[in-house]
Amino acid sequence: MTKVRDGDVDKLGLLFERYKRPLYGFFYGLNRDQELSEDLVQNTFFRILKYRHLFRGDGDFKTWMFHIARNVSHDHYRKNKIKVKEGVEKWENRLGHTDHRDAEMQNADERQLLEWAMDRLPADKREILLLSKYQEKKYKEIGELLGCTEGTVKVKVFRALQELKVLYKQLEQRS
Repeated sequence: MTKVRDGDVDKLGLLFERYKRPLYGFFYGLNRDQELSEDLVQNTFFRILKYRHLFRGDGDFKTWMFHIARNVSHDHYRKNKIKVKEGVEKWENRLGHTDHRDAEMQNADERQLLEWAMDRLPADKREILLLSKYQEKKYKEIGELLGCTEGTVKVKVFRALQELKVLYKQLEQRS
């Protein structure tokens, strides 16, 4: 990134190839929309290029990149006045169609229940779980990203996991 900042913008292609999948996973986890997630990845890299002069190089590039990604996501929802969808109708409609009980389908059902439970979490809790559990970011990095301490991140992750467990159990009982 320091080379990109210093004018070698061709190196941005390497960064894109390296980080497009984690960014896509982050966005898809937030909105469950393939095309939108791809667009948000592109917008993130556009902003990286636009604001490359602000990268100091003294911190981790991934943390800086995810900070931009969060802003891209928030700006998208604010600009389009879209509320983060809860997905309630989606999971309620699908619950009636899961009558397979072999081991493979059981695992698929459990993954689907987890996805529905994640969809029902408030956006801030879903985001912190996506960063910590799916993107495997360290609490310190998440703290830098969110502008809070590592201890605060631990508490937020714990609370988000607790709420996720409750939602998962509720969905499990309904199926």
